[in-house]
Amino acid sequence: MEMIYQRDIYGKTLVELGRANQDIIVLDADLSSSTRTNLFAKEFPQRFFNMGVAEQNMMATAAGIASCGKTVFVSTFAIFASGRAWDQVRNTIAYSRLNVKIVATHAGLTVGPDGASHQALEDIALMRVIPNMNIVVPCDGPQTAEAIRAVAQAQGPFYVRLGRPKFATIENKGEFKLGKAQVLTQGNDVAIIACGYMVNEALSAAQALSKKGVKARVINAHTIKPLDKDVILDAAKSCRGIVVCEEHAIIGGLASSIDEIVAENAPAKVIRLGVRNRFGQSGEPDELLQEYNLTSSDIQKAALALAA
Repeated sequence: MEMIYQRDIYGKTLVELGRANQDIIVLDADLSSSTRTNLFAKEFPQRFFNMGVAEQNMMATAAGIASCGKTVFVSTFAIFASGRAWDQVRNTIAYSRLNVKIVATHAGLTVGPDGASHQALEDIALMRVIPNMNIVVPCDGPQTAEAIRAVAQAQGPFYVRLGRPKFATIENKGEFKLGKAQVLTQGNDVAIIACGYMVNEALSAAQALSKKGVKARVINAHTIKPLDKDVILDAAKSCRGIVVCEEHAIIGGLASSIDEIVAENAPAKVIRLGVRNRFGQSGEPDELLQEYNLTSSDIQKAALALAA
């Protein structure tokens, strides 16, 4: 499988959108070389603004520009976009349903050696609780392009979560639609629901499970808010249980979203694989996934427990 940086695709897609739409404006908080918005800055310097290390001001400025009819993309690391600027995201962007697209990179444990201070494990929870906010977590490079194009066309605020490392390209995902999860493999023994970097781990687990006689239904929940209720409930009713895996705290993220839907509509056994009441730490991505029990092998163990 081809390995691609999501942020490389983000930067290139921004340039494509900028050529087609003169009303797209891009802001960054002094991290444009890392987030790849520097590609947009190079081609459209009059529509790019480096706001410096001032994330709160960046969000408020984005809101002001969007209130004048522009579509504004703002980028920084996920830990800063969700944590440092939460007040401005809530009160100046989401409250007024402004057309601001927050594309946050370097999310989750796989940020790696930068350690706990830069590993956003709470960002989905922080964004999900805000009314009017939509959340998208693409699973690979090509889906990043699809997501960016889609949110550019959609109205209202979005939080798009991207990773730091190269992501494996997943084939045969089907059509991308905001709010519509993708069923990547069929099976009724157990459902494995994942987002972002964990989708490839889920697929690896499903392949190994098939050799053990367990048929797993792998679901790519790329849109966490609004979540695809129909696909989740079908899995809850059809399978012996659900394994949710996410590179995020188990509180407030994808697992919590699924728990809420299942508990209210079709109670089912759910095993949550995520970060459990811990901060991150410095290490290589693969080492960290092992330390926090987020590998393909961990998914297999959980699935086998449900399918037994």
